[in-house]
Amino acid sequence: MTLSRRNFVALAAATFPILAQEPAKTESLVRVEAKYVCFVTKHRFDKEQLPVAVEGKTYYGCCDMCKAKLKEDAAQRCDIDPVSGVKVDKASAVIGADSQGKVYFFENAANLKKYKAAQ
Repeated sequence: MTLSRRNFVALAAATFPILAQEPAKTESLVRVEAKYVCFVTKHRFDKEQLPVAVEGKTYYGCCDMCKAKLKEDAAQRCDIDPVSGVKVDKASAVIGADSQGKVYFFENAANLKKYKAAQ
């Protein structure tokens, strides 16, 4: 006996009720200060991170390895704004973090607000 996709989904939802639930909506982003973020791992921390001065700008890393990456690799000092798609320098970006500590870099506060509204 073969099951149609529709019947398979219904059977799976009946067998595993958690599959029938809507995915939990992630908590809205909160704006965070750069000094609480590792710019390499893109994670928010509760304590201040290690400052890294490069070309008159300050970046932050969580360990010596991340500090070295920020000094040596210019790509580690930039990210893409998830709203506009524009490349932004992490040292001057507006930073938002979700409830899991994942960090996003925005070119301005308006884009952070747009991203929050779309969640």
